[in-house]
Amino acid sequence: MRTITVGHTPDMDDAFMFYAIASGAVPLDGLRFEHVIKDIQSLNQRALNAELDVTAISAASYPALADRYWILSVGSSVGRGYGPLIISRQPRSPEQLKGRRIAAPGLRTTASLLLRLAIPECVPVEIPFSDVPQAILRGEVEAGVVIHEWQLTYRDAGLLPVLDLGLWWQQQTRLPLPLGLNVVKKSLGRDTAGRVAAILRDSILYAMAHQDQAVAYAMRYGRGTDVNRSRQFIGMYVNEETLTLTPPCRKALRELLRRAHAAGLLPSVPRLSVIEPVKRATLS
Repeated sequence: MRTITVGHTPDMDDAFMFYAIASGAVPLDGLRFEHVIKDIQSLNQRALNAELDVTAISAASYPALADRYWILSVGSSVGRGYGPLIISRQPRSPEQLKGRRIAAPGLRTTASLLLRLAIPECVPVEIPFSDVPQAILRGEVEAGVVIHEWQLTYRDAGLLPVLDLGLWWQQQTRLPLPLGLNVVKKSLGRDTAGRVAAILRDSILYAMAHQDQAVAYAMRYGRGTDVNRSRQFIGMYVNEETLTLTPPCRKALRELLRRAHAAGLLPSVPRLSVIEPVKRATLS
């Protein structure tokens, strides 16, 4: 039995997607999955070192990995008119944040890339995503970019919205916003990569068909969110583009990388190499 190391984040959308794999609810096609659960910035770094066979990454990190990893057509996290939020302790406009220190959840994340595209004159300060709200409240930064469940709960901490980067992106491009991807190491070979894609697709389909159990499992990683907010967050980032990387999403990914390259934030724009699931029976 071949062991595949798979990295994903300790967040509810990833937990929801991998629930059926972790619980043994779908056939694993002769493969064994060893789960490595880390924050997205850590996974980006481990992918740079080619440490994991399969891993979640920030879409912004893909150009640095394209020589060693293919994109899986399943498992992407995509916003549709919403995404990472810039928040502040006081009412501010994006223009008022030019030249200001803004907390960013890892400088290789898509959230940080969007921040630098939307407010080029800002000063990004790398802070772990879970510490961003407190850094704002302590006055260490003027504002910060929040991801994960903080997108829904920041008002509970008395913080205010400045700019939804997903809405900004949609207004700029009329496209969805690819935030996270799953990638597979090229050294596994296309056959094994396609089998992995099929297993992950079946796991997502199983979770969608058994939402109560999958949401309950995902809430273990919810950092205190209630069931309604958990369902809301999962529904935001497990959607049509999670099951297959649609043509609009592929166009959006190319456009994101093109704009970042034009702004001098990325050295190159690689060709998108995408692995589709091999054909096999799916579960309901």
